[in-house]
Amino acid sequence: MLIVLSYVILRQNLNTQDIYRKGGIYMYNKMIKNDVRKSKLITITITVFILIAAMLTALAASLTLNLFGAIDNMLLSSKSLHYMQMHTGDVDMEQLHSFADANDSVEDYQVLEFLNIDGSDIVIGDDTLAGSIQDNGLCVQSEKFDFLLNLNGDVIHPANGEIYVPIYYRQEGNAVLGDTVTIHGISFTIAGFLRDSVMNAALVSSKRFLVNQTDFERVRAFGQLENLIEFRLSTDISFPAFEAAYQGAGLPANGPPPITYTQVKMINGITDGIMISVLMLIGALVILMAFLCIRFTLLTKIEEDYKEIGVLKAVGMRVTQIKKLYLMKYGAIAGAACGLGFLASLPLQTPFMKNIRLYMGESGSPLPGLFWGLLGAMLICGSVMLYVNSVLRRFSKISAIQAIRFGAPQEKSKSSRNLWLSNNRLFSRNIFLGIKDILTRKKLYVTMLMVLVISSFLMAVPQNISSTISAENFITYMGMGICDVNIGVMRTQVEDVPGKAEEVADMLSKDKNVENYAKFTGMMLDRKADNGTLEKLRVTIGDYSVFPITYSKGRAPQLETELALSALNAKDLNKTLGDEIILIVNGAEKHLTVCGIYSDVTNGGRTAQAIFAAKNEDILSVGIAVTFRDRQGVKAAVSQYRAQLPFAKVTGIDESIGQMLGSMRNAIRIASVVATIVTVLLTLLVTVLFLKMLVAKDRYPIAILKAMGFTSADIRRQYLTRSITVLILGLIIGTLLANTLGELVGVAIISSFGATTFHFVVNPWFIYLGSPLLLTGCVVAATMLGISSIQALKISQHIKEA
Repeated sequence: MLIVLSYVILRQNLNTQDIYRKGGIYMYNKMIKNDVRKSKLITITITVFILIAAMLTALAASLTLNLFGAIDNMLLSSKSLHYMQMHTGDVDMEQLHSFADANDSVEDYQVLEFLNIDGSDIVIGDDTLAGSIQDNGLCVQSEKFDFLLNLNGDVIHPANGEIYVPIYYRQEGNAVLGDTVTIHGISFTIAGFLRDSVMNAALVSSKRFLVNQTDFERVRAFGQLENLIEFRLSTDISFPAFEAAYQGAGLPANGPPPITYTQVKMINGITDGIMISVLMLIGALVILMAFLCIRFTLLTKIEEDYKEIGVLKAVGMRVTQIKKLYLMKYGAIAGAACGLGFLASLPLQTPFMKNIRLYMGESGSPLPGLFWGLLGAMLICGSVMLYVNSVLRRFSKISAIQAIRFGAPQEKSKSSRNLWLSNNRLFSRNIFLGIKDILTRKKLYVTMLMVLVISSFLMAVPQNISSTISAENFITYMGMGICDVNIGVMRTQVEDVPGKAEEVADMLSKDKNVENYAKFTGMMLDRKADNGTLEKLRVTIGDYSVFPITYSKGRAPQLETELALSALNAKDLNKTLGDEIILIVNGAEKHLTVCGIYSDVTNGGRTAQAIFAAKNEDILSVGIAVTFRDRQGVKAAVSQYRAQLPFAKVTGIDESIGQMLGSMRNAIRIASVVATIVTVLLTLLVTVLFLKMLVAKDRYPIAILKAMGFTSADIRRQYLTRSITVLILGLIIGTLLANTLGELVGVAIISSFGATTFHFVVNPWFIYLGSPLLLTGCVVAATMLGISSIQALKISQHIKEA
């Protein structure tokens, strides 16, 4: 590129102002086109890297805006609640009215009825919801706020005999439009599916079916009534402060921990948000690979143009003007690649937006999403140009005289003095010479090594996240122990919870197939706050050594004076290990020490664990975890217990986790497939580019080797040895980083839905066999393609370069 410009300057004796006057933009364009023609592979490789990075960044930016836009639109259309307390029992409406009037932050309030129906009593088509982990119930449309919407975003008003089913059951394949739903012999027709701003997500354990008031009254006698006490609050209110005021007023709170507007927004965006986070991670690693590729090609080009750069500096051209020649080329490449990347992201949005549109609807005008996508692509373009400019700073260190006389400085190495072919006893001569070249020119191979490290990391981390979420022990990081079956007896389904729980325990004790079981009793207790007021705390009492969970800090309670807190509770209460909590148990104060902190996704993530005894009247639910001796018969046992225990919710643990995390697993799996495809493509491209440039750089040494009697096949083996050696190092370092640094990245992504600490569960077949074999195949194929020109290289043409 610079040879032409140097020749023009010297031949016509032009100064730098003459260049712009006589050549102008036309000269730059001509030079860029000529340079692109001479280095097609370099240009294509860099373009592909930047294109993919821009595409993923634009896609992630657009999806993020559309996700939050869709959530905001749904919450706006439904006039979503800001605070909700579920309560089993009567509600003193006068007390509630007095509290709302006295509290300036309350804009509106209401009490909705939620009629809990056992899953086995809800028949959709020919199947029941007995296997559903959800607490299902009927409700009627609200009159003030918290509206249930159809798939067009309109408020639903069912006719007689019609029922609207949560969109969750359409996705699970339980229901289709027009199906018949039968509840205790009363039939309904599915007239549509509903979006519920509060209970949309699979992670929310309750689901509302919508009927009209007349049909609700027909079914009322067959379910357990629960009240949803809901508030709309002023925009500047602190939710913890309002919760403290609510509890301080002694208002009804006999149910799960309250749900706030912040939690509603978070829970609706978790599944797609995690997928977007993984895409952003992939995009960041790809742009890092692009930077490495640009650095290598740019330094190689500078080395080729060293004398010409010296000439330009000698005739008075400023460093900024010389840099502009290179910046113009990379600006053209980056601009074109980022533009194409943005355009490529547009059709990709359709499959990724499918789940968002189904659950939340449209985000409104598409223009903001397009704008943010374009902004993301422009950010990549700007980053590339800044990076290129930083690499070109070395121009200021180039001496014009030395560059003209001696050309580019040669890399010095001390390693070659101690590596003699005659002393080699371990390897064949071709393998030895290949390894020696790496050791003598370490800096040259650093770029390829780093690219392969990133490739290995990029392929492993999304796969590790996917296998971790899919692993059986992942539930121990979510507040649940590993068992085969969980049997739940809840106050919303039966009145005598302790009596029914004992009935279940008695049956289990007589079942010879039962290997082990443990009861976990959930109750709402008063907690004495630091200021002396009483607040509610949900505590689960049981022996946690039987079905242990994983604690992020500390351990399970072992004494009656110990208490473990969920991570959200520990954060809200500002408590850590060793701190004291005072509970009101059996009418007296009980002082407890925090012994452990754990993640939890049940009951809004706000729970506590203890082993002390408490009165039966405080019990909300009893969960009984069971393991069997015959693990093959779990499905049969579940069916048997459902028939024998119609008052209880019986779910297999695999069934529960599949329903809870199924959509999230699918999203992560898609992201890991994208990561694998991107890694394969970029590894192929960068290896071909590196080897072609290396062969071009080594024309003289190759000619010397041929003159000494080495065949083309021998020289190819040497280059293949170099690639395989660097690959092995890259795989080792990349795998180690994926299992250490990658785990921290995984924690940051997955902690968004409650699992604040975990360790990767590695799929050894993929990480230690599949991934290395795939990358090895890519590197070997790319190496053979990159060194294909060795056969045609003539000794006579290149030996004179000495």
